[in-house]
Formats: sequence, C-alpha cells, structure tokens
Amino acid sequence: MTILYKIDNSLYVNITNKCPCACVFCVRLEHDSVGECESLWLEKEPTLEEIIDAFEKHNLEDYDQIVFCGYGEPLERLDTVVEICKWIKAKSKTPIRINTNGLADLIHKKETAPTLEGLVDSISISLNAPDVESYLEIARPKFGEISFSHLLYFASECKKVIPQITFSVVDILSGEQIEGCKRLASEMGIALRVREMIK
Repeated sequence: MTILYKIDNSLYVNITNKCPCACVFCVRLEHDSVGECESLWLEKEPTLEEIIDAFEKHNLEDYDQIVFCGYGEPLERLDTVVEICKWIKAKSKTPIRINTNGLADLIHKKETAPTLEGLVDSISISLNAPDVESYLEIARPKFGEISFSHLLYFASECKKVIPQITFSVVDILSGEQIEGCKRLASEMGIALRVREMIK
C-alpha cells in the first residue's frame, strides 16, 4: 500500500481514494499510479499512526516540499491532514502543499480553510472551468451546481490564511475556457497554472 511516493524532489502523500468529483481527465481513469510507485489505489485508508510510520522512514529535509496529493481528495480526511501537518512542522522546515479540488467545505459541511492556517505553506486548487456549466461538465461533482461557488469561496478564504495559493487548469481545455479561467483567477487575485494532463 503506497502512502508516500516521490515525484522529482517532492514527497507526495496518498491517504485516501475518496473524491467527490469524477473529472473527465482524471489520471486514475487510465492508470493505477503516477511516478515510480506501483499503485496508488489503497487497500484501506491508512491510520494516522501508519502515515507517521511511513514518514519516519524518510529524512524530510531531503525534499523540496511535501505534497498532499494521491488518488483521492486529501481534504476528505481534513482532521488527519491537520494532524500530519502538525507532526511535520514539529520535525521539519520542509514546505507543505495541498493539491485539492476545493470542495472541502461541502464535504465537511463547515468552513475548512481556517483549520489550515499556520500548517500549510501553499495550496493548489483545481479550477478547470470558468463558469458553472463548464465546471459541471468537466469535474462532474456529486454536490451539483453549488460546487463551483463553494470552490471559489474556499479559494477566497484560503487567501486569508495560506501564504501561497494557485488555481490549476489542465491543458486539454479549449483556449476560450483557459482564457476564461485566467480572467476569473485575475479578478480574484490568484495565480493560475496551466498544467499538462498526465497521459
């Protein structure tokens, strides 16, 4: 069971396979893993103790960053992420990043950005659409139409408590959609990264 895996010089954390979205481009539709690991599908969700045991086998100072990003939405396990971040911060100065779909508030039925303050150095939020209609077609969230507005609200709240925030979009979007995402990100004062879809 792969809990930690390496891409370039970053250590990635895989703690759940749950996700409220079914994005049309999701890598797990085509592959069992990314990077050097055999599979990111978990037999079960690892306990906090199992995750920390995995971390203790690594020298965290050897990595440029620690990234919560596996085959599920890491903030499905918000409380566990918070505890792991506290443990990392007590042990290391290595920056922590979360890659998220931005729907944690809907998952937990409460505001979640404040719980990340002082623990997370950067957050990358999957935008992938400039409007509600496109978002529903591309991300296919189980929460329906309210998902897009909640994503944007979560991003605005993250700006208040996390030093670095970025929107990401995949390069399979149309030029018009990408331009729309750029305008939306600019209006919110958030950087936007166009990333290559994993094939």
